[in-house]
Amino acid sequence: MGWSYNFWKGTFYPADLDSNKFLTFYSKEFDTVEVDSTFYRIPREETATDWKEQTPKNFIFSLKFPRIITHIKMLRDCQRETQVFLDRVKLLQEKLGPLLLQFPSTFKQTNLASLSDFLNTLPRKYHYAVEVRNKSLLIPEFFSVLAENNVSYAWTENPTMPSIDKKTSDFIYARLEGDRKEVAGTTGKTEINKSITTNKWAEKLKRQINEGAEVFAYFSKYYSGNPTSDAHELLKHLKE
Repeated sequence: MGWSYNFWKGTFYPADLDSNKFLTFYSKEFDTVEVDSTFYRIPREETATDWKEQTPKNFIFSLKFPRIITHIKMLRDCQRETQVFLDRVKLLQEKLGPLLLQFPSTFKQTNLASLSDFLNTLPRKYHYAVEVRNKSLLIPEFFSVLAENNVSYAWTENPTMPSIDKKTSDFIYARLEGDRKEVAGTTGKTEINKSITTNKWAEKLKRQINEGAEVFAYFSKYYSGNPTSDAHELLKHLKE
């Protein structure tokens, strides 16, 4: 989840690598990234174009919807912001992957109608995923809304939510977030050994791949403290 981390220098990035070359270096190691910065601001046209030009042909960007849509307006009266966001990210062209709608704990069952209405307005040519942080939403009606729109329920490794492997679309979106109370995430080094958990995730995701599903999986810096190492470990297990 992200690549612009100076504290990865010396562990993942070469110690003398300029920050404007981080993405190019990252994209030689991995074939996808989740962009967290779009949660805070809609990217400029120049930014989206730069991302596309700095990465190889088959690289994929997954991006978070801006928080003004998901957290502040909670899907109401946000048509303009949504259109601007979609207009910007489409500049990534064939490198545009799933778009993540991540909702706060205050997004509840009473917001289900808004979610259904919003998803119905989105262009079908893109992939979408939804992550919720309110357990009361984990009901059949919620999963039905996602399935009816071919929207992926985001599988998470998060202490605040139960791990539910509910498949609601033709692809899987997994977010291995970890616990911010246990991991600082700013050392660029492994703080907690998560090998057993990572192996379990690999087995789970491999089953989906074998069944023909495309899988997008991302590690947070709070998972073990060393997300690039976690990603390499996951990929190793997937190839076994």
